[in-house]
This record gives sequence, structure tokens and C-alpha cells, in this order.
Amino acid sequence: MKRIVMIKLAVTDEQAAALKQTLLTCNRAADVVSDVAQPASDRRAFTLHESVYTQIKALGLSAQPAVRVIKKVAAAYATRTANLKAGNYGRPGSKQYAGVADSAVRFRPLAAQPFDDRCLSWQLDSSTVSIWTTAGRMRGVRFVCAPWQRTLLADRKGESDLVYRDGQFYLYATIDQPAPTQVVPAKDPVDGWLGVDLGIVNLAVTTDDDPAELDVRWSDGAVSARRKKNQVMRTALQKVGTKSAKRKLKTRRRKEQRFATDVNHQLSKTIVAQAQRTDRAIAIEDLSGIRDRVRLAKKQRAQVHSWAYAQLRNFVTYKAEMAGVPVQVIDPRNTSRTCSRCGFCDVKNRRSQARFACRECGWTAHADHNAARNIAALGHEKYWAAQSTVPIAATALASS
Repeated sequence: MKRIVMIKLAVTDEQAAALKQTLLTCNRAADVVSDVAQPASDRRAFTLHESVYTQIKALGLSAQPAVRVIKKVAAAYATRTANLKAGNYGRPGSKQYAGVADSAVRFRPLAAQPFDDRCLSWQLDSSTVSIWTTAGRMRGVRFVCAPWQRTLLADRKGESDLVYRDGQFYLYATIDQPAPTQVVPAKDPVDGWLGVDLGIVNLAVTTDDDPAELDVRWSDGAVSARRKKNQVMRTALQKVGTKSAKRKLKTRRRKEQRFATDVNHQLSKTIVAQAQRTDRAIAIEDLSGIRDRVRLAKKQRAQVHSWAYAQLRNFVTYKAEMAGVPVQVIDPRNTSRTCSRCGFCDVKNRRSQARFACRECGWTAHADHNAARNIAALGHEKYWAAQSTVPIAATALASS
């Protein structure tokens, strides 16, 4: 299980200047590599290395940083190709598609740069790092972190990314943490799985939640009120346009993002603790692509497009892995239209945002709670279907 730990560097003015110049040089070299990669048919790092290694070393890079720059460019082109194939830039032949496909990837002057163990080493006892810069190896760069972060860093192996954000330098360290052994739940399909329905009015509703007393902390009233307040303040400051207003905007720039991340952490922690306490697994819906699939009223678009549902699902997944709780990601198609009691599916079953009434058996429930029950049942089916294929595969392998 991979985790990313963000560590803040406490740098002096001299160290900050050296690190900033390092990022500028690395990203200038990345643009050079990108110009070579754009017309090439083979954009693998090995092929690019043969073409540009000598050229970018002449810009002031040492051997290993040059290798990391080439791999960064190759990864950027691989990501772009995947997005083009997935249709994220429109259909082939469209103006947007052609504009992306026919242009070389460009890197921000101060974009993040990966460092491996040959370029960067950690001294946990003294809370310092030694890092390569264009001005030479810089030792004794102090960092600050929480005790739990220091514990994770003790087992760190692999890359760390140097990131410059809001005037501060950070190291994003990748941690390979072994996941605890998962225990297979031994209960029936519904009681053995905690279904989680994600939504706009209620960020998350589980099968255990009382429909009449949904937690207001994760409801539209509490979350959206805070976000609307931030939006009103941001609009007012933008209209003023003075230097002090711009300074205020700069300090508030990431405030809403931190708020959403904090809410997602609290909510995911609550869900995982609930499943662990009752010895159950978690089934959570996959909202990937919801922005492209769903047509919404104008006032709802900002809520769907701005809330980090993928982040919430990732938080639930990694926290569950740490706690040894199995997780299944479920396709949410028709879960809001299907009766969790009789299985009848009809778009008219959902009478309103909050009310579900089955046209077949007459059962009524809160719509989000009904969807959570369906997701729990699907999680059970998907998990045990996957488990039942293991002996078959093993038997076929043995017979061959």
C-alpha cells in the first residue's frame, strides 16, 4: 500500500534560492526533452535518453537528475496519451483533441521535480535532508513534521518530489506500507457489508444511518453553507481589486480546498471506524466520470464539479486497508432506482431527492438509505464472486 507524506522544508534564503534555481533548470530541461518527444513515434524513457541525455546535461544537470527529468517527460506523455484515448479532450478530429495532440507538453517553470535516493537522502535523527541542486550537493536542509510522519519516513524507500507552493518548499515522500491481513466477514450479505452512498445533499449515507437523523456535519446545509460563504467573500474581494484585497485573496486561495480535505478525512475516518467496530466490509460507489454522465440543474453543477468525491473514496480505501477492512468499489448504476427490498427497478421509484417509494411492493424509505442498502448487497455479490473464482483458477493451473 502506497502512501504520500507531505514534509515541509524549513529553508534559509540561500537554500531557497538554490532550490528554486534547481526547479527552473530541471523544468527548462524538461521542455527541451518534450520538444524532442512530441514528433517522435517512440516516447519511452529509454529511447528519449539516447536522444537528449547529452543535451540536457549541458544545461547544468548531473547524471541522475537528467535521468529523472527524462522519465518525468515520458510519464507526462503517457498520461496525455491515456487521456486522449479516454476521450477527456474530446473526440479524435475535434478542435480540442487536435490542439492537445499536436502540441508539445509544457512544464511550469517551478513544477515539481522527482528525486531518488541518489539525489536525496534523509537524516531523521537531525531532521535534515541532503539534496542535489544545480549549485552542488546541499546538506543540512531542515524539515519539520509530525511524529506519525517521522515514523512512516523511517521505512521510506524510493522517490520524493520537491514541490514549491505558496512560497514554501515541500517534499512529497512515497511510502510503501504493508497492508494488514484482511479478515473475510462471516455475516449475511446485508449485515456483513456497510454500504456507502455518495451524493450532493448528503455527502455520504451508510446502511447504518437513521434516515430521520442523518448527521448534519456531512449534509448539504453544513458543507454548502461554508462553501457559499467562501464564494461570496471571494467574489466581493475580486470586485474590490485593491492590493490589500488581492493579498487577502492569496491567503484564502487554498482555504476551501483545505476545508474539503478536512471534511473528507473526518467522514472517511467515521465510515471506516463504523465498519471496523461492527466487523464488516465496506462497499462504496464509484463516481468516476459523474461529471460527464449526469445532467444537473445549473445550481447543482458547481457542487458536483467542485467536491472531491474521488479523494473521499481514496481516503476511505487507504484508511480501510490500514484497519484491515475489505473494500469493494461498486458501479452505482440504477442503485437509486432499484428497490432494496424486492429488486424492482424503475426511474419513477424515486419520487424526489429524499423519498423512495417502490411502485411494485410499495416499500418506502429515504432514497439515499435505499441506495446504500443496494450498494451493500452489490459489494457482497462482487466480493464473493471474486473469491469463488480463486479455487477454479488454482485447479486449472494445477491440471495444466
